[in-house]
Amino acid sequence: MIPIQNKKPFTLVLTLDEPHRKILLGMKKRGFGMNKYNGFGGKLEPTETVEEAAHRELWEESTISARNMKKVGLNLFSFENNPVAMEVHVYVVTEYDGTPTETEEMRPEWFSYDDIPYDDMWTDDRQWIPIMLKNKKFIGEFYFAEDQKRIISQVLEEVDVVPAEFDLSQRKL
Repeated sequence: MIPIQNKKPFTLVLTLDEPHRKILLGMKKRGFGMNKYNGFGGKLEPTETVEEAAHRELWEESTISARNMKKVGLNLFSFENNPVAMEVHVYVVTEYDGTPTETEEMRPEWFSYDDIPYDDMWTDDRQWIPIMLKNKKFIGEFYFAEDQKRIISQVLEEVDVVPAEFDLSQRKL
């Protein structure tokens, strides 16, 4: 395992219809994660805060605007032979304006909490999404094989407060 020398921040927004126990996921149509279901999110623009990027990405990828957004998790993803980790700030939205609509990048689809398509998602989602659906906060560290499919090691903890960023000096893997 090569040491992590740096990290890049990303956002991930999951929209929930709690009364009907449904989650909005998008089928990624291009780029990193193509042909996988995921929440909506991505890279920060140079002058954006993490939360501003989360709002923008949700709009760009699903055409909905969050009325409420709360940070519920922070995941650090590292990959074999890559010294730069992905620091993913996870948000939940339960109220929004607009209708989820397909875009160039994503095709939104609602799923029952009981029928989340984990087999067509990132391997780690199966670990932390159930925690999120219980209205709990979490911090996760996932070290993936070079193929980006197999998790070599992981640490996942429930927390009371999600930190603003992942402190690389506090890594547990």
